[in-house]
Amino acid sequence: MSKRCRVVCDTPAGVRECELELPDEATVAAALEAARPLLGEPAGDWGAVSTGIFGRLTQRQFVPADGDRIEIYRALLIDPRRSRLERAAKAAAQRRKR
Repeated sequence: MSKRCRVVCDTPAGVRECELELPDEATVAAALEAARPLLGEPAGDWGAVSTGIFGRLTQRQFVPADGDRIEIYRALLIDPRRSRLERAAKAAAQRRKR
């Protein structure tokens, strides 16, 4: 038997996606290996990327189910929480100047 999974990643050029047919026992790591030639190198550092299924972090040895969406996550360039706090502090300082 086999299962179908999608592998999705965000690249500087936009979101890339491919659909794979894998053996039932295939892991996330096997899916990444199969997707690599289809998605290309801009998808990230294949050896170090974090992965998830429908927004939940997963290990590479995890066995996805039929129909799962395997996501490749890239590192954030800035911490969104810190950025928001800095913007709020800047806005508060400008309000005090008025």
